Amino acid sequence: MFISIFYIWFLLLLVFYFVILFGYLYFSYKSDILNNILSVGALFFVFINILLFLILMVQDEDLHDETLPLFTFTLLLPLVFIGAILIVSTVLLYCFRLLKTNKDFTKLENRMEKKVKEMSKLRKDIVRKINHVLIFIALVGVWYISYINVKDFTENKDGKPIRIDPDITNMLYLYFRIFTKPKSIENVLFSLQWLYFVLFFFFYSFCLVMLINELTRKTKYLAFPFNILPILIMSEDEKQSYCTYLYFSIGQMFAAFLCPPMVFFAILGMSSIGDLMTSQIGIRYGKRHISWNPNKTYEGTIAGTITAFIICVIFIGPFYGMLLAGAFMIFDMITSKPIKLSDNLLIPIGCAIIYVIVRYILDVDYFSVILQFI
Repeated sequence: MFISIFYIWFLLLLVFYFVILFGYLYFSYKSDILNNILSVGALFFVFINILLFLILMVQDEDLHDETLPLFTFTLLLPLVFIGAILIVSTVLLYCFRLLKTNKDFTKLENRMEKKVKEMSKLRKDIVRKINHVLIFIALVGVWYISYINVKDFTENKDGKPIRIDPDITNMLYLYFRIFTKPKSIENVLFSLQWLYFVLFFFFYSFCLVMLINELTRKTKYLAFPFNILPILIMSEDEKQSYCTYLYFSIGQMFAAFLCPPMVFFAILGMSSIGDLMTSQIGIRYGKRHISWNPNKTYEGTIAGTITAFIICVIFIGPFYGMLLAGAFMIFDMITSKPIKLSDNLLIPIGCAIIYVIVRYILDVDYFSVILQFI
């Protein structure tokens, strides 16, 4: 029954994804070449894989009754919901402009900009990055509470704990398996477990909201409830580019798609707490500025790297902790200058790719310390 209308939903997804990619490029700051390339590349990779996976799911009749409709509606509903909010917000803005002689929000924006300018550099940095930390804490909290509640039910018939298949963390192996073995997508999907999909769909929806918010911010005729956010976290020069929260959401969506949950938690923790620690220590105690990147200090980078290593050890063990913390340090030292690239993009995307490649080549599984204590 669902298959008869599936291709209509599929076509809608295809059109939505094309419009998003086109809109991103159309409204992008053309001088921001590297960020544009990496962002569009990450978005295209995720979107094209979503469409390919849906097509592969259609070929397996066992998935037609429940799994395929569930995935299709879950992918499409955020777009429909965001579209409805966009229409309502735009209509309200139009009505506001008709009723008011002052047909814009210039006074409100100027008032907020004045308050932002009065903030200290330290406080402004916290305002910019605290939301990332809160997202990390909330997601880990959801996983922890859920894990505690269901762990007693994760035993087989013999009463022994169900062990995670090492290949489940070898994402490149699973990726090849889907495209090389007929009708293997069902086994792969169900082997990834619920947390993988929760994390991905959260950042999928979050990324779509941030994308639409930024695209509407760049226009005069459309509105979205969060258009006011950039005023709080962007300087006047930055406003011609995309806001950092968009780069963060794109990078994390890519990492959530490519990595197993514990690895993703490590990357999200580095990108949020590690990045906040880097800037806070750098602002408070930084004395030795990096010669090729004068806006950053060695003290801040070292503090962020140590924080990243601790977070990684907790979730994926010392081997990958050293690997990803080292990558974090390098990425942090080269972003913005000499490479004009956002660390909110490079850290999650770069660390996700490094993990996937190393995991596949060396066949070394991660060791999650946190799982040993719960």
